Parts: sequence; structure tokens; C-alpha cells
Amino acid sequence: MTNRVIPHLKRYLVPFSIQGLPITEVDVLIIGSGIAALRAAVEISRKCNVLIVTKKEKVESNSFYAQGGIAASIPRGDSPDSHIKDTLNTGCGLSNTKIVGMTIRQGIKRVRELIEWGANFDRVGSKLLFAMEGGHSLPRVLHKGDETGAELETLLLRLVSQNANIEVMEDTFAIDLLTNGEICYGALIYTKKFGIEVVLAKKTILASGGVGQVYRETTNPLIATGDGIAMAYRAGAAIQDMEFVQFHPTTLYLAGASRTLVSEAVRGAGGRLIDKNGRAFMKDYNPMGDLAPRDIVSRAIVKQIELTGDTQVYLDVTHIPARAIRRQFPGLVSMCMKFGLDITKEPIPVRPSAHYMIGGVSVDAYGRTSIKNLYACGEVASSGFHGANRLASNSLLECLVFGKRAGMDASKSISSRGSFKYPIVKSRFERRERKNDIEIDMDDMKNSLKSLMWRYVGIERNSSGLEEALKKLKFWSGYILERVFISTDGWELQNMLTNAILITHSALIRNESRGVHYRTDFPKRDDGVWKRRIVI
Repeated sequence: MTNRVIPHLKRYLVPFSIQGLPITEVDVLIIGSGIAALRAAVEISRKCNVLIVTKKEKVESNSFYAQGGIAASIPRGDSPDSHIKDTLNTGCGLSNTKIVGMTIRQGIKRVRELIEWGANFDRVGSKLLFAMEGGHSLPRVLHKGDETGAELETLLLRLVSQNANIEVMEDTFAIDLLTNGEICYGALIYTKKFGIEVVLAKKTILASGGVGQVYRETTNPLIATGDGIAMAYRAGAAIQDMEFVQFHPTTLYLAGASRTLVSEAVRGAGGRLIDKNGRAFMKDYNPMGDLAPRDIVSRAIVKQIELTGDTQVYLDVTHIPARAIRRQFPGLVSMCMKFGLDITKEPIPVRPSAHYMIGGVSVDAYGRTSIKNLYACGEVASSGFHGANRLASNSLLECLVFGKRAGMDASKSISSRGSFKYPIVKSRFERRERKNDIEIDMDDMKNSLKSLMWRYVGIERNSSGLEEALKKLKFWSGYILERVFISTDGWELQNMLTNAILITHSALIRNESRGVHYRTDFPKRDDGVWKRRIVI
């Protein structure tokens, strides 16, 4: 494989020969178990057998932790055109207009389908309750309290568990995609019980989630180490828009508490951002105030923290009836009470954290990648739907639409009769490969990487910081990427470092500010030069 950006990168993380390993054959292999993965599996199972591999428990995904809702232009007075307009406005000129139109129009069907399957969204009496969120011109976001992701994940897992054509392997780490030329044949996987195995698949779908763990402050669970993007890059797939990392403006900032996301819906319900002096400040930065798009709110909070010298700002809901807060945001109320904070009486300390990877594996309208028989959907993929900034509550919609479409396309040309031919695949390691002759402190290495990315490749960036970050990342790659690890910790570290280099490299190339990518040395948007994607 020609090394495009990253020095010391091997094609495969471990040495192997396919002939010497246990082999499982399936019609379709899905890597990941979030909403995109599960929706794809449900679709594929109508015609073919499916194997889902997921590196922890099957509920453990970014989808499960989604507190926000799912946007759909269902309410009376709303329209797909209005939702499309809001999405394009938020995308800052880089959205793929055809993808946006298709996703939003088909998304209505996918949401109605969920309701038919039993999704228990919030209602007032018998009527669905639609919330207002940042960047939307109308209330169109469906919620299940502040646990919408958990509701949808649980629903889809129930459908999967009842389906004889779908098998789920938990605690299974996907190490690398198996390819020959530009064709994917499945993946190399690892379990503690059986070690390294081969899964041969007629089609493979990446749905492994995002990269939040590359940053010191993140809303993402520990599993979000960018494994799918890294393995696709090693396999030679086109990767795009990696400079666009969305930072959620409001995550809980209490010592000892996890960086729990404080949903956009809290501001949609009337929550106000205030500084340590109790002053509401968002109107200083944008006419939409607290409901401005996320990139604007995140940068405003950073500026306000600098102005006040505090470490956070505050989200105030004390003026909203306590009963309404407890009903609409039970998870947030419960979490804060564990730390002695009653949010109905005191403001919530918040600050931005890395939240969502807009970039990823480049895909078309059916989730097809640049590698034959390889698909991607969900956060690991990049279709151009979000452009340079994601509209609140559009991601779950994207998962449903692209999960369905990828599953439909992957299964339509598969014959389930018999096995299929595959080439002999084995890793080819170069002699310069570094031996395991030094001890790597995994925690220290990961923390160093996360701190570096937070400092230089975070909400605000500039050329000197990006160059410093890239220099250190490439130095680390000399003794991390050439090393052969025999543990999931080591493979995760290699994937994190790969993603960090891709993000930093792309951010350094884009000499403008657009959406979530903000360069203090190039603070203006430049459509004349940069109204285009960076593909690596």
C-alpha cells in the first residue's frame, strides 16, 4: 500500500496468514453495534445472514449515549424543504445537496417506521411532542426524555435478538479489513477466548462510530477510538473531511464526573448560558442566542471563559418549572444530584467537549466506499450530509437512512448458496519493523496524545500549533505504528494515533475557517479556494 500521509504505517497491525487461522464465512459482516449497524442488520436479514461484531457489550455505542433526539419534518406546518434549508445553512457551503435532500425526505419514513416498531417518543396525550434545538427554524426533534439513543438502541437490539438470521459477537475487536487489491473480503478479528480469527464476508459494513477519545475532553465512551476510520485508511479507502470535528458546547463540568453531554434540548426548553457573574452572553455573539449552531456556541463559550478567567460557563434552568425539568431531563437531573447539584435551584457548570466526527470514510448515497464490497454508515462514514457542521439531532436520522440503504444495497446482489472464492491473504511486514524491545506506558501515551490534540487541534487552531502537533504525532508514530502489539489497548492506541494524524494533517491544509474548523490565523471563510473537500 502506498503511504499517503502517515509515516511508519503498516498495512496490517499484526502478522498473519489466512491459512493458519480459524475461518468463519458469512454473507455480510457488520463491524459495530450502534443504530446504523443495527438498522443495516435488520434490512440485510430479510435476504441474507449477518454477523455483527462489536468490541464491548452490544449496547455500548455512541448511539446509546445520545441524549438529543431525532429530527424529522413531521409536524404540521413543517416541511422537508424547511429542514433541508436548516441543514444546508448549518453545513456552511460544504453539504452535498442531493444527499441532504434524500436523507431528510427518506428520514421521515424511517422515523415513522420506528414508531410502528414501538419507539416510545415523548407525547402530550396522544400527540407526539416535538422540541426546538439549535439551528432549527421550527420544533421538529423527537425525544424520549434525555435518553433517546438508549430508547432506539434498545428497540433495535430487541428486533435483532428475535431474528434468526442475525448473530452478534460481543467483546470482539476488529483488527483490520481483509483486502486483495481494491476488494474487501471481510476482517481479521480478535477475542480473548479464541485469539485472532478470520471472518470472510461477501460484503462488509463499517459502522464502528467516532473518534472522540482522541481528545482529552469528550462526550464519547471509551470505545470511540476511531478503529473503523483507521482500518479503512490502512486498507486504502478514501477518507474525507477529517478536519471537521464537532465540539458539543455544553458538557457537564464537575470534578469527578464523566463528561456527560447536556443535551441541546435543555437550551431548546429555555435554558440560558450565563457566565460566572450571572450574565447571559450568547446574544453578544449571534442573533440566534442560545440556539445558534453548535460551532458558534462552542467558540462563544471559549471566548467567554477567556474574558471571565473562569474554567467554565453555566447553563441556567432555574427559571423553568422544576416539574418540567424533572420530567423532560430525568437522566441529567439524576446525574447532577449524585454530585450534590440540584439543577432546578443552581446553574449547571458546562464547557465544550469533542462530540462528533463529521469526516470519515468517504461514501456515496448507498454507503459504498472506494473499496469494492466495503460499505460504511453512521459516524464512521462521511457522505457530505453534514457539510462543515452538523445540525443538532440529524445524526440519528442519518444512521437510520444510511443503515437501511447500505443494508439494502449490500444484500441485493448476494447469493446465499454455498461458499465463495477468496484469495490467500497474508500480511507483508518490512524488515525495518520495530521489535517489541521497549515498554510502552499505554495510559501515559494515550493521555499525551489526547492532551496534545485538545491543546493544538481543538476548537481553535492555527498553523504553528498544528505544525507542532503534527511534528509530535509523527515522532510518536516512529515507535508506535511500527510496533507489533498483541492487545486491544495497543491496537486502539495505533488507531487513535492514525486518526490524530489524519485530523491534524487535514486541519493544516484547510487555510480558512468554515463550520467547526476554526483557524485563528485564517478567520474568514474562503469559498473561492476552499469550497471543496479534502480527501486523503
